[in-house]
Amino acid sequence: MDTESQPNLVLGIDTGGTYTDGVLLEYETRRVLAAEKCLTTKRDFSIGIESVIEGIQIEDPSAIRMVSISTTLATNAIAEGKSKRVALLLIGYDPGLISKFKMAERFATPNYFFLDGGHDLYGREKTPLDLPGILAKVNEVKDQVDAIAVSAYFSPLNPEHEQRAFKAIASVCDLPVVLGHQLSTRLGSVERATTAALNASLLSMLQDFVIAVRRAMERRQIEAPLMVVRGDGTLMSDEFAARTPVETIHSGPAASAIGGRFLSRLDDALVLDVGGTTTDIALIEQGQVTVSEEGASVSDYKTSVKAANLLSIALGGDSHITWGPEKDVAIGPERVTPLAYLAWKHPHVKEKLKALSMRAGSQATPDALEYWFLLREPQQGQVHGQRERDLISFLRDRPRPVPEILKHLGVLHAAQIGIGELLRQEVIGKAGLTSTDLMHLEGRYEAWDTGTATYAWKVFCQYHFRDPDELRRQVWTQMSEMIAHAVVTFLSERPLELRDRQRSLEGADRDMGRWFFYNSLYRAHAHLETTIRLRQPIIGIGAPAGIFLPDVAKALHTELILPEHHEVANAVGAIAGSVMVEEELLIYPKLSRDGLEVFGYYVQAHDVRHEFEELDAALAHARDLSRERALGAALRSGADNPEVTVEERTDGLDTYRIRAKAIGNPRLMR
Repeated sequence: MDTESQPNLVLGIDTGGTYTDGVLLEYETRRVLAAEKCLTTKRDFSIGIESVIEGIQIEDPSAIRMVSISTTLATNAIAEGKSKRVALLLIGYDPGLISKFKMAERFATPNYFFLDGGHDLYGREKTPLDLPGILAKVNEVKDQVDAIAVSAYFSPLNPEHEQRAFKAIASVCDLPVVLGHQLSTRLGSVERATTAALNASLLSMLQDFVIAVRRAMERRQIEAPLMVVRGDGTLMSDEFAARTPVETIHSGPAASAIGGRFLSRLDDALVLDVGGTTTDIALIEQGQVTVSEEGASVSDYKTSVKAANLLSIALGGDSHITWGPEKDVAIGPERVTPLAYLAWKHPHVKEKLKALSMRAGSQATPDALEYWFLLREPQQGQVHGQRERDLISFLRDRPRPVPEILKHLGVLHAAQIGIGELLRQEVIGKAGLTSTDLMHLEGRYEAWDTGTATYAWKVFCQYHFRDPDELRRQVWTQMSEMIAHAVVTFLSERPLELRDRQRSLEGADRDMGRWFFYNSLYRAHAHLETTIRLRQPIIGIGAPAGIFLPDVAKALHTELILPEHHEVANAVGAIAGSVMVEEELLIYPKLSRDGLEVFGYYVQAHDVRHEFEELDAALAHARDLSRERALGAALRSGADNPEVTVEERTDGLDTYRIRAKAIGNPRLMR
């Protein structure tokens, strides 16, 4: 077969919280040839990925030169508490300091242990390493955890204690071991420890994921390099990703921003990705996604990993619409299955809701719109207690509304059942009223059962005797307000708490910022007009973007751009990124014992340290070595003819950082 005459095709896949998207792209022309969306299967991401590959209907698998995937696996696992158990060994850390400032909550594992050792700011040993203590602690916990992380004080300047600890641990157990200095050259000890613990907790999970994707490719006879999107939007090989899964934090939103820029061809814009679960906001400046140098955060954990500077809010097409305690409408943060979809799969739901909508309002309570259903049979050890077993048995034949479940189980409130873990493990699913249902009854999206959405909305409005059309407009206004508020707080980097809109506009609330925001949106003041204007256009991506964002753009006095294929822009972003590797070396002085004289300079390159008498020689060596290492790492990570740039900056106190950046297009299979 003449492979030279064949077009180079690349396959991009994004696994979001609700949907898994895929696109087939002709690499040279950057033309989208096919696109597919399937529901994400969190219990096994490969199911959704295989469905997407099948739906794209690739005629000639041999024409696929690369597959790239963005994934929310790491972010979701951390946020949902599904990561593996980790023992974190803290060498040279001060227990009193950690306790005083309550830093332990940031370690991402409850199993942390303090041990003697560590170095100082100049790489000198602070305290001898307690190897017997390390061995004793590892022998004590090795059967209770899945991986071990080690972080020593100032290990980026001298990793000797981490290296010795690794050898000792490897001699007594075969658990995966992660060393902090290999993940970050930053000196923030808590962030580095957190990064090491998170990376250790995600290792087996991402390795299993990569294997599952590879198997899906093999079943479709696709033989091509597999790339994974980092949290900053760049690409790395599956081999790199399997070793450093913590770098995939925010992978999905970063791919979305890259895809939005690629499809719109705009170099300066605000990207709003409206998904089923969240709306993600990122800024494109000079053709690049803005990156947070401070380190990515997920849940309450701050890491040393660079990632796209973004904000995610829990608002999407499947956000649960309920009544709040003050007879106000609450939207999210929980994501549920739309009732229109549930009834499409289970027609009896439509008949129940139709009958319910014909009753008097006082008889139809909002919890009658919440259904629980069995997603899959539980595995051994997932069900605890007779009540959970009775619930699963009751749901086996069909989805049930909450009041029916409570009556069957003989309890007064859903909280008494306690299905949190069954929901997280995707044994039981929850359905309810969502904005996707509103789209159905308005005729703007009709993939599933429109009648069910109409009946459910009628029941919802009857509860507080509200006009259905007026309340529907109010819900859309409220969602637009939530997104506009997120944009303003993201770009201004200033908090603005949303409270009672009417009180703010009427002057009962004395907060000037809140009044300014609401008056800009609703122009309520008789004499003062305030305006918030976004200087850049909004690039809307995600399936619901055309419905959610026009009013947001109008409120912010800017243009909304919905590029072709914006529905699957995140999958486009999975293949539109470049391969980028950074190699940072540290230079610091070799001091006399009293710290008053400089005898030379060390160049610290991860596990290797070189010594020089003169600073100029150390700097020159660091430039050459960082360039060489970055180039080699980029080639190993799948870059094609990468270009290398080197920058130098001082940290003060005669210390320097030399950072080499190698960047290139991904290498396609020939």
